[in-house]
Amino acid sequence: MKSQQQGFTLIEIAIVLVIIGLLLGGVLKGQELINNARVRNIINQQDGIKAAYFGFQDRYRGLPGDYPKNLAKQNIPGAAEIGCDPADATCQNGKIDTLAESIFAWYHLSKSGFITGSYDGAGTTPNVGNNPTNPFGGYTQLIFDDKYSDAATPIAVFNIKTGANIPASILAEIDRKIDDGISDRGTYRSSDTWGTPDTTCTTGTAGSKTWNANADVKNCGGVNIL
Repeated sequence: MKSQQQGFTLIEIAIVLVIIGLLLGGVLKGQELINNARVRNIINQQDGIKAAYFGFQDRYRGLPGDYPKNLAKQNIPGAAEIGCDPADATCQNGKIDTLAESIFAWYHLSKSGFITGSYDGAGTTPNVGNNPTNPFGGYTQLIFDDKYSDAATPIAVFNIKTGANIPASILAEIDRKIDDGISDRGTYRSSDTWGTPDTTCTTGTAGSKTWNANADVKNCGGVNIL
């Protein structure tokens, strides 16, 4: 007798397809939840830095980073003599306008209890020991500069940079949640990441640019204008 090969019935195939669909749906939903958590994490981090910046200014009548090193040791509990040099013209000029000052800022904010973390205030370049990081490992920065996107020539302003390594799609969602979704106007903009611009992160014409969320662009940064 010839044995007959048994195939899958339509019902069995349908069940397999339903299971695959459920698995794919679960994966996509899980990714969406992770992305939403990252968006919220970055927004909360920026809000915390903003509150810390104004809190320090109110308590010490000066700016973190732009605070002289002798006053830091004298007035901030447990702080070493770390800060700008009083003999330097850029020190205590009402601006966090050098890379060194932008790194001193995290030391001053942490020692004064306005942010959590341990920062050593050393060096003039971003480092895991002296800069907070975003959820994607990029170094955040608090500074007075003009390194952000604008329809016209940007003017120097106080701002908080998210740091690099963030996908454009994440920054687009942040912009929609806290601003207008346009990357070169409003209080939330695209920015250089430590001086290195990435023009692939945004698209459109000046004054109405949007984040290039549909492209797989991952090394982007945003800036929150204070």
